[in-house]
Parts: sequence; structure tokens; C-alpha cells
Amino acid sequence: MNLLRAWLKGLPAYLWSGWGAISSLLLLMAGWESLNGLYGDLILPTPGSTFATLYQLIEAGSAWPELAVTARRALSGLALAIAAGSVLGMTAGVSMTAAMMSRPLVTVLLGTPPIAWLVLAMLWFGSSDGTPVFTVFIACFPVIFMGALQGTRTLDHQLKDMASVFRLPAHMKLFDLYLPHVFSYLFPAWITALGTSWKVVVMAELLASSDGVGAALAVSRSHLDTSTTLAWICAVVGILLAVEYLLLEPIKREVERWRQLG
Repeated sequence: MNLLRAWLKGLPAYLWSGWGAISSLLLLMAGWESLNGLYGDLILPTPGSTFATLYQLIEAGSAWPELAVTARRALSGLALAIAAGSVLGMTAGVSMTAAMMSRPLVTVLLGTPPIAWLVLAMLWFGSSDGTPVFTVFIACFPVIFMGALQGTRTLDHQLKDMASVFRLPAHMKLFDLYLPHVFSYLFPAWITALGTSWKVVVMAELLASSDGVGAALAVSRSHLDTSTTLAWICAVVGILLAVEYLLLEPIKREVERWRQLG
């Protein structure tokens, strides 16, 4: 409740500070328009043409169903990665031996390109939802695992000793000492994994699914329809920007404020 009040209190100032992000988007649009003048509509349609195409997709009712399918797959894989990565990362962080043994495995997972996991997933799961969900999970898991591991390993031992000396109850140790510190490492990892999940799921749908944004991109590519392709890309990026800057970024600021105070 206190976090919600603080978030609502700081929301006006946060929205006012968004002029920098808006300015960068406007500069991007200006550069986009300039490139259109150099290469023409076939290579890079204008922003106006792209957004008009996106509006037509929304009006026709074809945009939201595809976006919903993609979101379901991305969030399913992300939820599995958050659950497994957070629990296993914190568990490994408790033991120095487990932390040292897990690092090479995480390096292998991080170093393996998502396209390689996608090929394996296509062999294992075919064209079902399992292919994009598994690919998202395996791409996001090591990022979250390392965040949980780092948060657990960097817990201040003096605070732990103080909690033991004052005989704090177990629930106070967990919710007032351990979880806030670990969460300050976990939350940025979750945000990173969120962006990764959308990129990976669209790639997986492009190659292995008959629906979703990735499949729609495959159709527009086969028709050489650059405007529709960019419209789908803008839809995905727009949703990500809305989620990150209107929901996650204010929460992240509160988490970082707690970390600085600590």
C-alpha cells in the first residue's frame, strides 16, 4: 500500500520528466522521415503511412487478436522463467559452491543464440505453442537467474548478523531484510527479460507458427509489404514502451530509491 501511494504521488513528476523520452522519439521520427526521402516508400515508408496502416489493421480487427496471441506466449515463457530463475537463483546464491558450479552453465545458456534453441524447440514441439514459449523461457531464464544469484550473494552479512543478534522473527527477516534487497536486483532483471521475451517470441512465431505477430510479419514479408511490416513492428514496440514507461519504470524508481537509502 505504501508503495502504491508513493507511486501515485511521484507519477505527475515522472510524467513531466518524460519530455526527454518524447524528444528522442521525435528525433527518431525525423530521422525515419529523412531516410524515406533517400530510399523511397518501397524500402522505408513514411511514419505517417506506417501508422495509417496500423490504424487500418486495428479498424479491421486483425491487430488485437494477433497481439493477444503473441502476448500470451511471451508472458507464459516469461512467467516460467521468472518462477524458475528467481527460485533457483536465490537457492544457488545461498551456497558458494552452488554459485560457482552454476556460473558456467549460465554462461553456456547466455552464449547459445536463441535461434539455436528455436531450431531445437521446433524439433521437439513442432508448430505448437511449446516452441515459442520454450524459446522465450530459455532466453530469459539465465538473465533472471543471475539477477537472483547476485542479489542473494551481495546481501550484507552485517545486517544478517544484526538480525540474528536482535532475534528478529523469521517473517521480518524475510520481508523486511532479505526480499527487499534481492528484489532490487531481481526487478531490473525482470524488465530486461520482458524486452527479451517479446523479441524472441516474434522471431519464434516468424519461423514456427501460423498465428501471432511473427506469423503476420512472415505474410507481409512474402507480399513485400514494407508498410504493414513496419506497422506490426510499431505495434509491438508501442506496447513495450507503454508497459515499461507507464507501469514498470515508476516501480523501478521506487526500488532504486530504496536501494540508495539502504
